[in-house]
Amino acid sequence: MTDAERDALLSICLLAAFADGVTDERERAEIQRIAASLSEGRSADFSALLGDVFAGRRTLEGAAAALTDPAQRQTAYELAACVCNADGAASAAEQEFLERLRQALQLEAGPASTIAASATALATAPLAGGPPVAPDAAALDRAILDASILNGALELLPESLATMAIIPLQMRLVYQVGKAHGYELDRGHVKDFLATAGVGLASQYIEQVGRKLVGGLLGALGGRMLGGLGRQAVSSATAFTSTYALGQVARRYYGGGRTLSAEALRQAFQEMLGKARSLAGQHGADIQARAQGLDAAQVLRSIRGG
Repeated sequence: MTDAERDALLSICLLAAFADGVTDERERAEIQRIAASLSEGRSADFSALLGDVFAGRRTLEGAAAALTDPAQRQTAYELAACVCNADGAASAAEQEFLERLRQALQLEAGPASTIAASATALATAPLAGGPPVAPDAAALDRAILDASILNGALELLPESLATMAIIPLQMRLVYQVGKAHGYELDRGHVKDFLATAGVGLASQYIEQVGRKLVGGLLGALGGRMLGGLGRQAVSSATAFTSTYALGQVARRYYGGGRTLSAEALRQAFQEMLGKARSLAGQHGADIQARAQGLDAAQVLRSIRGG
């Protein structure tokens, strides 16, 4: 993948993030942080690319024209569909954006519709899937660690939708932790919890994809495991870290009777990220072993309840 193709894919992701016109300042600031982080230690300046998107110098049609490979064009549409559905089913404005993108990429309507429907199904997947988690400390620790390893493993797979699966799995984990402590949570409450902790749904997806792109990992479009089994992708460690921190903070929040303030919740999440980063390295081999036998299609079906 050339630098121009990588920038085109990132531009399409960023344009998709702002397609509904209602991105709040917190999420916008988070995307700016991600762009700066992706630029660290590299010649490419992704903050400048983001600035070009804000200023209208990067257009959907221009980005689409930079992608000539059919596999990359399909990947671009998958990424955009995932971004548009990351925080819930795509709005009318986001659906219009996806149709405009489909035409710019010269994709057939049928396959594109299937991709968009898959992303929507993940975004609206039931929270109550999976076995219940017992409220004792050991069971909760096992559930949180297992979910973290699974999400880290998903990031070693080449499918774009595998990355999107991380979000509903994180939401399901928070739901399970809350239920273990006697709280029956709905989707709105879980999304509010993630947002209060500082996890933006669309921005998290963009960060995961961005790390794959700058690492040259999203170029593995032939069905191979990203990065191979010899090394763990940075995006994989990030998925493990954010999932583990969310699970442990949810355990503290619901186990303590939901008494933490918004500021205390954000602080607890940031503190837990530090511990989770060290654990990600310790469990690198476990993540790779899980990825070896992982079938992305089966995971996606289980999330959707199929």
